[in-house]
Amino acid sequence: MTEIITQTALNETFLQQKAFFAQHTYPSYQERIRDLIKLKALIVDNQDAFIATMSEDFGHRSADDSRIGDILTTVMGINYAIKKLKNWMKPEKRHIGILFQPAKGQVIYQPKGVIGIIAPWNYPVFLTLGPLTTALAAGNTAMIKMSEYTTNTNSLLAKLVAKVFPSNQVAIVCGEADMAAAFSALSFDHLFFTGSTGVGKLVMKAAAENLVPVTLELGGKSPTIIDEDIDIKTAVSRLILGKTLNSGQTCVAPDYIFCPQSKVSELTQAFQSAYQSMYPNTLENDDCTCIINDGQKARIDGLLTDAKAQGATIIPLSPTSSDSASRKMPLTLLTDVNDDMSVMQQEIFGPLLPIIGYNNIDEAITYINSKPRPLALYICSFNKAFQQQVLLNTHAGGVCINDAAFHVAIDDLPFGGIGASGMGQYHGSEGFKTFSHGKSVLSRGKISLGTLLFPPFGNKIHQILFKLFIR
Repeated sequence: MTEIITQTALNETFLQQKAFFAQHTYPSYQERIRDLIKLKALIVDNQDAFIATMSEDFGHRSADDSRIGDILTTVMGINYAIKKLKNWMKPEKRHIGILFQPAKGQVIYQPKGVIGIIAPWNYPVFLTLGPLTTALAAGNTAMIKMSEYTTNTNSLLAKLVAKVFPSNQVAIVCGEADMAAAFSALSFDHLFFTGSTGVGKLVMKAAAENLVPVTLELGGKSPTIIDEDIDIKTAVSRLILGKTLNSGQTCVAPDYIFCPQSKVSELTQAFQSAYQSMYPNTLENDDCTCIINDGQKARIDGLLTDAKAQGATIIPLSPTSSDSASRKMPLTLLTDVNDDMSVMQQEIFGPLLPIIGYNNIDEAITYINSKPRPLALYICSFNKAFQQQVLLNTHAGGVCINDAAFHVAIDDLPFGGIGASGMGQYHGSEGFKTFSHGKSVLSRGKISLGTLLFPPFGNKIHQILFKLFIR
């Protein structure tokens, strides 16, 4: 059995999945549970191997970054789907007005068919098998295009998936940009993409050619607002792991911070203290994950160089290396930033954290609302009025109050972006519905009063009905 689908076999595999689904249009609850249990065993039984291959792909990746960000989150998601699936699959009863009685109404959630999943490199297990979990729970087949950056993890995943799922039900696809383009052009029943906004536009354009519905999980610049009244050390303790996990290579990592102007210096010192206690020596610390490759490292270095040239103050929180080949980078704060700097224009996706001082909360809200809507927004405040002011006057895909990034791991919270940060949601019941078609069913029995509406129009029955219901 082929473990990794080549471009030559891409169309054939797609047609095989279409044929398989045609014979399994509504898998039973037992069949879906069986598939989820197999998927869970694939992760749990091979977690050490996954941790090793992800570390190979990154050059070095913290074992606990992988356990927290990929293994734990994936297993929790599967467990939750297993627990909730029976309820998700139940038809939903809907109200039928008196005019249309006697009748019954319900919505049946039917699998869409063949789901295409395009996965990113930063969490190659969670952001691959998380969507797959939901697709299988909803009763679909799936083809998954892996990132070309994670070749070792791709090979392991393809090998393991092939052992437990036939390729006409779940298939792993690998390749470069040409493969991604061919994959996006297939007539899937739904296409799910996680990645950058720029590539998301290309995926959506390709899907539009076949009128394929899409879910786009993108990114953007996720802001943090620190309240004047909160203890700065407490604020840092709530933010720092969300930024340092996976060396900031996380779509929902805090991208920049609004801090009261009078507390910017205190904030940088609190970050310095907290970071050094977590990562005493970045360059020789196994808890620190490398930047994925030289291209990404050069991109982040370029952001720093540009910011420094335009007057930013650069504050690395650990000694930096003179060895340009090293891809370990300490968390680095930037103050005195402005909108002309690339670091304030692009999603950072790495261990850089600009800090902007503000004098009035309205300044921060106005700034955030002037930019594309972010995937996440973070509020550090115990003041309920402050929380509500920010919540109700800004838009973001999701929000954490006194936490950062970990709303993604809450199984019953829908996850997704808004505007430039994405469209559609998954996780929880919303994910099940994303990969299902909510089919409306109106059912009548032997008695029907529908003939009362038949022509000739204008009779007494029509006049009475119109007077009763058009008001």
